[in-house]
Amino acid sequence: MIERKSKPCKFCVDQDTEIDYKDIKTLQKYINSYGKIDARKRSGVCPKHQRKLSVAIKRARIMALMPFVGR
Repeated sequence: MIERKSKPCKFCVDQDTEIDYKDIKTLQKYINSYGKIDARKRSGVCPKHQRKLSVAIKRARIMALMPFVGR
């Protein structure tokens, strides 16, 4: 089998990029068309930033900045 190297986390590489619940444009990249949060393997984010990302998405949903469902 061919081993694939995982690409580095976008947030780890670019230190000045911060995960914030008010930044809807960035958060929408990490949800699919049904409104579900993408898995770590699909999004390519490290575990630390995946936790921060999921909390930020959930906060944005509660504040009605993002919808709970996509369709």
